[in-house]
Amino acid sequence: MSKDYYKILGVEKSASQDEIKKAFHKMAHKHHPDKEGGDETKFKEVNEAFQVVGNAEKRAKYDQFGSDFDQQGGFGGGQGWEDFMRAARGGGGGFQNMDFGGVDLGDIFGDMFGFGGGRRSRGRGQSRGNDVQVDIELDFKEAVFGAEKEIRLNKNNACDVCVGSGVEPGSKMTTCSDCKGQGQVRRVQQTILGAMQTVGVCPTCQGQGQKAEKHCKHCSGRGAIKSESHYKIKIPAGIDDGQSIRLEGKGESGGAGSEAGDLYVRVHVKEDRNLKREGENIFTELRITYPQAVLGDKVEIETLDGKKTIVIPEGTQPGQQIRLKELGVPSLQGRGRGNHYVTVIVDVPKKVSRQVKKLLEELVKEL
Repeated sequence: MSKDYYKILGVEKSASQDEIKKAFHKMAHKHHPDKEGGDETKFKEVNEAFQVVGNAEKRAKYDQFGSDFDQQGGFGGGQGWEDFMRAARGGGGGFQNMDFGGVDLGDIFGDMFGFGGGRRSRGRGQSRGNDVQVDIELDFKEAVFGAEKEIRLNKNNACDVCVGSGVEPGSKMTTCSDCKGQGQVRRVQQTILGAMQTVGVCPTCQGQGQKAEKHCKHCSGRGAIKSESHYKIKIPAGIDDGQSIRLEGKGESGGAGSEAGDLYVRVHVKEDRNLKREGENIFTELRITYPQAVLGDKVEIETLDGKKTIVIPEGTQPGQQIRLKELGVPSLQGRGRGNHYVTVIVDVPKKVSRQVKKLLEELVKEL
């Protein structure tokens, strides 16, 4: 039975190509199987329908002969579908800036497959420098209460003579003849979806759309040069071992016409001999004698805020925890501080004197 591709896309047979593209965009988002409430079968039908009626030549054949005409490698019958989904879910990079029937697949599927990895957006054709990671070590209390650290590293930085432009100061700029000032070049390639048009950075002008008459002598026109950088970093209170701080734009320069990458500072925290951390809470152990557990006492302990005196209640049991409210680690989200939990360990002597033994025997008679 012939399929009604117009009905699948939710448009009339008289719909314009632009209306069909918009309908495809909407339906693809709605039915994508990785989204809540998505339906892979309907998602496949939507793609199959668009491959036909989204192409003027195939649409004319479909209007005349129905969906049984030769689709030339489309999704009809499932051909190419698994390859398509595998490529997309494998990272989606192959669909960025790809044009299918006049629709940018990177734009349509970008938010579904997570293109970009959360990095800040940049203009079309603009390249980006490499991210850089450095490791620093913090004392236990520096991680708890925050600190300021200075780091030094050698990396590619923007040339200080041409300010990263790659152009000799005083030199003029001319329009790139290869991309006609667009900063991008288009190429057509054959894929499982048919002919696709890719849009990439112009290799001649590196996406700037302009070329310098004279390149900067200091950096040979690269716009970047290896040099030492110094950064003072504020370590937020409450950071934990293994977490990272991102400094936007402090990574390596990508050269002329690009933006810098990011600098990631990975934190390693030294352990404390007495204080143990679990998230925003602190845990310590307190050893007391049997008489202290029975009769109660006041004991001085070490906390993040220095020495504090705590009360051991009468009849304290081994393993019992005493909570010191809001004497833990500050929250990174500003929710205040965690707690300090003191676990009581009752020391039972292995040997006692004859007098102590006699007293204990008298105590047993009283209990």
